[in-house]
Amino acid sequence: MRTVTTWVDKVHDKDKNEQPIHDMCFHPDGTMLVVAAGNRVLVYDAVDGSLIQPLKGHTGNVYCVAYSRDGKRFASGSQDKSVIIWATKGTKVEHGVCQIEGILRYTHKDAVQCIAYNPLSLMLVSCSLSDFGLWSPEQKNVTKYSVPSRVNSCTWTTDGLLFALGLMNGSVSIRNKQGEEKARIERPGGSSSPVWRVHFSPVKEDVYDVLAVADWGQTLSFYSVYSKDFKVAEIGKERQLRFDACTMQFFPLGQYILMGGSNRECTLFTKEGIRLETISAQESWVWCAAPRPDSNYVACGCNDGTIAYYQLVFSTVHGLHRERYAFRENMTDVIIEHLITEQKVRIKCRDMVKKIALYKTRLAVQLPERVIIYELYTGDSTDMHYRVKEKLNQKLECSLLVICANHLVLCQDRRLQCLNLSGEREREWVMDSMIRYIKVIGGPPDRECLLIGLKNGHVYKIFIDNAFPVSLLKVPSAIRCLDLSAYKEKLAVVDDNGTVLVYSVESKELMFQEPNASSLSFNTMCEDMLCYSGNGVLFIKAASYVPYQQKLPGFVVGFSGSKVFVLWNYSMRSIDVLQSAPMYQYIDKKLFSQAYAVACLGVSESDWETLGTEALNNLELEVAKKSYMRIKDVPWLYLIDSMEERKKKGDFNEQVFLGDILSYRGEFREAAECYQKGGKPSAALQMYTDLRMFDLAQEFAGDEDSSDRKTLLKKRAEWAKNINELRSAAEMYVNAGETLKAIEIMGENGWIDMLIETGRKLDKGESQAIELVAQHLRRLKQYALAAEMYKKMDDTESMISCYVEAEAWDEAFALGEQHPEFRQIIYVPYANWLAEHDKFLEAQKAFHKAGRLDLAFLILDQLTVNAVEESRFDDAAFYHWVLSLQCLEVAKEDAAQKDAMIKLFYEHQRKANIYYAYHTIHRYIEEPFTSYMPEALFNIARFLTHELTTLQPRGVSKFCTLYALAKQGKNLEAFKLARYALDKIQQLKVPLRFQENVDLASVQLRGKAFTDKEELLPLCYRCSSVNPLINTRGSRCTNCNQPFVFSFVSFEILTLVEFQLEDGISDEDAMRMIELSDPDGSDDEESSSSSSSSEEDEDEEEKPAQLSISAAAAAALHPNASGAKQSASGAKQSASGTKKSASGIKKSASTAKKPKGWKEKKKGTTQTLTLNDPNAGGEADPFTERLLNFEQGGTDFIPVVVNAPALRAMSPVDVLVCKWPPPLRYQFFRNLMPDMPVSHCLSCNRLFHTDDYELQSLQKGYCPFCRKPTDPHQVTGSAE
Repeated sequence: MRTVTTWVDKVHDKDKNEQPIHDMCFHPDGTMLVVAAGNRVLVYDAVDGSLIQPLKGHTGNVYCVAYSRDGKRFASGSQDKSVIIWATKGTKVEHGVCQIEGILRYTHKDAVQCIAYNPLSLMLVSCSLSDFGLWSPEQKNVTKYSVPSRVNSCTWTTDGLLFALGLMNGSVSIRNKQGEEKARIERPGGSSSPVWRVHFSPVKEDVYDVLAVADWGQTLSFYSVYSKDFKVAEIGKERQLRFDACTMQFFPLGQYILMGGSNRECTLFTKEGIRLETISAQESWVWCAAPRPDSNYVACGCNDGTIAYYQLVFSTVHGLHRERYAFRENMTDVIIEHLITEQKVRIKCRDMVKKIALYKTRLAVQLPERVIIYELYTGDSTDMHYRVKEKLNQKLECSLLVICANHLVLCQDRRLQCLNLSGEREREWVMDSMIRYIKVIGGPPDRECLLIGLKNGHVYKIFIDNAFPVSLLKVPSAIRCLDLSAYKEKLAVVDDNGTVLVYSVESKELMFQEPNASSLSFNTMCEDMLCYSGNGVLFIKAASYVPYQQKLPGFVVGFSGSKVFVLWNYSMRSIDVLQSAPMYQYIDKKLFSQAYAVACLGVSESDWETLGTEALNNLELEVAKKSYMRIKDVPWLYLIDSMEERKKKGDFNEQVFLGDILSYRGEFREAAECYQKGGKPSAALQMYTDLRMFDLAQEFAGDEDSSDRKTLLKKRAEWAKNINELRSAAEMYVNAGETLKAIEIMGENGWIDMLIETGRKLDKGESQAIELVAQHLRRLKQYALAAEMYKKMDDTESMISCYVEAEAWDEAFALGEQHPEFRQIIYVPYANWLAEHDKFLEAQKAFHKAGRLDLAFLILDQLTVNAVEESRFDDAAFYHWVLSLQCLEVAKEDAAQKDAMIKLFYEHQRKANIYYAYHTIHRYIEEPFTSYMPEALFNIARFLTHELTTLQPRGVSKFCTLYALAKQGKNLEAFKLARYALDKIQQLKVPLRFQENVDLASVQLRGKAFTDKEELLPLCYRCSSVNPLINTRGSRCTNCNQPFVFSFVSFEILTLVEFQLEDGISDEDAMRMIELSDPDGSDDEESSSSSSSSEEDEDEEEKPAQLSISAAAAAALHPNASGAKQSASGAKQSASGTKKSASGIKKSASTAKKPKGWKEKKKGTTQTLTLNDPNAGGEADPFTERLLNFEQGGTDFIPVVVNAPALRAMSPVDVLVCKWPPPLRYQFFRNLMPDMPVSHCLSCNRLFHTDDYELQSLQKGYCPFCRKPTDPHQVTGSAE
């Protein structure tokens, strides 16, 4: 840094006495300097030091002045206790005069010591010995506040929210704009170290302001002040000044601090308080100093009245090596910049940086008392992290500094000194003239080479391990700048005349010279590229060609690739310069390798394209390939690759290669000529074909049968397809033999006529084409035509799938009958189709036929679940019945699953019965009206109660069943049963809407008898036992355990007893025996007997009680025996039923022809008369065996087993047979009261009272259980 004195003035009063300069300040634009000199305020022109206007208004010494931020006014404070606000009227005139006058005056109690304007407003703080005041133009009065000590200095924060007061007692008071103290800084020295100057930095940190405090304890401290929470903390360490500071101010940008005082110097410090340089030395104390706002100028005022104005010239301290540039900033920081990647890193040295040197991974920084050597963490070319390697604690004097791998080189005039990194001198060279330029040009560590240029024109090369310089050459005048080329073959010199001289290092001959240069640099990446600058023009010269030039101010200091490093106005700039001009110069000379090397330094895409084109024209394939790769021109790269491959195989034909290049450029006629010259007319044919220039291609085709013509025809077809002439394209494809492509076009456009015509013309062996025709016809829904094509191929499976797709089920079924192996592909889609049309049962059957039992069961399961969820319990019963038949079919077909399927069969049958019965109960509970008689509802509820004891299907409510049972039992006087049902209900969760009815019924039943009406008790038609209404073992007799057989409408017990066949009798044999049976016995009806018929008649009339009670008689004697059953119409009553039973007995007795005698048997006190059995020789009737013996059975059920004679004795009218499909056996029932007609549904094998069945059939038209349409032949066992 240098200091240049601009002007100096000395102030005297009228008696020629020196007037002390107590304070000064600059106008915000830096044009005027206001000075407090004695009792006057002087206004100077800051540029030339001329006095603009002296201002008189104070009667005592003026101690302080301050300008407002808008520059329209300034204030002065004086010993006379007053503050005057001065305003400028108008502007500066030609003769250096402007109108400044005082506009306001206010006073304090004591002498005013300091004043400061708010940086954001016009508020002024003025401080005296005992108080301070706050004034702003918008208020009339000045607000004043007392202070405990004299105020020496004041300053505002950058945001204008706080100000600081430096007090005589050694403390600093931080206050807000209202004058309230928010913080206080107590200095260690106390009153012995009065705070003389405080100043806030004009640059605010992240969240706090920096306050600098200088006291007369000769220390400088810094504090952080937070505006939000008013926290104050010391930052950094205290700096010892070694003088009493009388003035302290930050530079406008906050990078430096200007100080002066008892040391009689104006000194420059860093913003951290590090002393840098002395700006000026004076003869008396420096009371004030101020930096100019807009430039590097400083003014200072002394006690002897001297006013001095200086310019600060900051010299550039920097270093450059290749793409790394290091420079000094703020005098103490080193910035290292990577000029290519634009990365920057800062090194804070905390002392003035005097010299910087860079070399590879090394960085040397010279400070006043030491040299610090840094190195990169890694050898990466882009790494920017430096660490300290060595410190040389020596004060070194040099004009130039150079760093090598392990050495420092100091240059001073003619002397060069080489030091190792420990600071020891190893070698010294003394040149014969002053050294003007020095540069490290590389070399191995400890053997680096230095290039030296002297003032006498000599150029030397010095190796740091060699004491003897090597002379390279001598130029006529002094050397200003020099450089070596990348391969060390050329030396370029700029002399004092501004001439560029380029020599061959080997021959030392002058290769060329150029004028008007001030600096130069060889390109580090190209041997022949030189860049130099002068007179604001940049020159780039390649080899010996004419240099390319462009306007560019500054000095060239480096040249790497396409980047030129230029130093301009103390800053380094990296300029991108295209190398197009040198590249074109090499292209003109057909030097494509050199042109490519230059282009790699940096050219535009169009330049790369030009280079590639020219190289390709000259068949320089390698250069052309690299050029097109740069711009990623894939088509040209494909062409070059193909040419290289052909060249490697020995297929190099220059004319053909040129033809390829011309065709790629669109010069087709010229390309065809080259192909013709090269003996490749087929290439021309291919080119014109690709271009759809078929007429021109015809010229290069052969005869009509040649492959070239077929290829041409195919290409024409492709072209016709591309231009949407599809019908022509299809025809041409057919003619060219490309049948598949033709069929694709026909199919895509839906031309059915062309498809079928083509398909019929095809030979049977062309299966692929025929199949493609069929596929397109199927897609076009022409299933019959598609089937014709499949038939032509003998593809039955595809024919079937075609019919299935067309939903032509009859044709598909017909083919399925002929080919059973394809049943699945027919019936599975058929089943899906049925399911989509809500024909689920048919779909189930179809799945079964297809062998997909899983889907068959799944669809029925889902239908059942849906029916239960929707409370369609009759449908649920029907689906369970269908499921049971499905299980039976599986058991028949699969022996491995037989047992499991039979078990499932019975389970589904039972669930079907429950859901069927529950449907009536559910409707009775949910609907207000019912068509069922109370007796029927009672019987159904009782049936369900027995069934639900061991099985609880989903959706069936026990409560509804028991509630209906209790209600109907109460109505029919079955009070015991009703109580039982209500007790069971109490164990369940009763719906709220029925709770009251249940409670009321329970109360009402308390007054009823604890019995059931006798007529309601069920009778077992096998053993004639009367059973209770509820049996814990289910719906069976409590005596013989014979299961009851119910009518599946009213659920009354039918007069049927199931019997089983004796071992060895098959179902078919039993059916034949029954059909051929003769129940009347032999023709001899006049056989003898033990008593006469007349006696029997008399005995019968006189002693009816002595007769054995047959099943029919027992039924007649029991009140409910006639089947007190009521039809769905409710026409029959119990009384009439009894009469009918009696008449039925008589009819039954009369229909059978009596034998002529009786058989008497005595047992105990019982006398029994039994009619003779005409059929068996001692065989007992299995149906009346228990009845006649009056034996009570145990808990085990013993079925009725019938042998062959018994079967022959039965009347076919009395036997009902349920013919279950295999593997189940038939069920045989005997109607013990033939006068009670029973109907049998041959589909579901359910039994009904004939009246009920006929009524339901008339109403619905089908069986109420299985929904099979009624058949009059189904009614069996009718009475006469």
